[in-house]
Amino acid sequence: MELTHIKYFLEVARTEHVTQSAKNLCIVQPALTHAIHKLEDELGVKLFKSSGRNIKLTEAGDYFYKKVKPLYEDIEALPARLRAKSDKQAITVSLKVLAASSFVTNAVIQYKKDAPALRFYLVQKEESSLYDISIQTFANYRPQENPDEEVFVCSENIYLAVPNTAEYKKRDSISLHELGDTNFIGLYGSKQLHTICEDYCKRIGFQAHLIFESDNALMVKDAIAGGLGVGFWPEFSWGKVDNRRIKLLKITDIEFKRDIVVTLLRGKQDNSHIEGFYKFLVNQLKRSAGRKKE
Repeated sequence: MELTHIKYFLEVARTEHVTQSAKNLCIVQPALTHAIHKLEDELGVKLFKSSGRNIKLTEAGDYFYKKVKPLYEDIEALPARLRAKSDKQAITVSLKVLAASSFVTNAVIQYKKDAPALRFYLVQKEESSLYDISIQTFANYRPQENPDEEVFVCSENIYLAVPNTAEYKKRDSISLHELGDTNFIGLYGSKQLHTICEDYCKRIGFQAHLIFESDNALMVKDAIAGGLGVGFWPEFSWGKVDNRRIKLLKITDIEFKRDIVVTLLRGKQDNSHIEGFYKFLVNQLKRSAGRKKE
């Protein structure tokens, strides 16, 4: 089996859509279809079956997916591990970043000023278990006892970001039911936050009319400031907004908040450099949360 074919299979299994997978992989659809068929021929089983406009894993495909995915992730991680191993002075911290990515990136930049030899390996795959520190978010985190982990939990409110125009200028709070068909703008890739906000909206019987998503937080800020729409905005983890252009309004329908959860794994013999960054990141979050409460 070719490693490329395994990569293609995992992507199609993830999206359940051949055309979208081909776009994500930057290849033409016939080449992707041919690679999947070739893999099925080598294995002697069908991996996918039709399901409306999409496709689903067969029972054999699901079994193969569960077995091969962790193996492929290990292979993907090997180059970074080998580079770290070949340079004894280079120390790598593996981060699983599923929330507050801008905040974490800024923390990494700041930390490297005093520790330039430290390397950071970032992964944003929810299923990955290859990390030293994970940053995730939940609506209401419930801690679990695990002697191999140290966990820090920090809560922040989720506001509605609106353009600072006459319509909102005198407002400090808002009910989502006032918004009707108002256009919503979101940050693409923030899947956990998206799920949290979607669940809150379902609880109050509101459906946001999402018209635009971007993977660039600055672009989202500019779009809201320009009056193209409104959007959900975490209290401090996405950084400051320009108060001259954007207002953050408290949502009155239900308590919109989330917990940011930073988890340190203690699986390595020498964990001092990883613990150092963990403590730094935790302190940065504490300071930001403290400034908002003042």
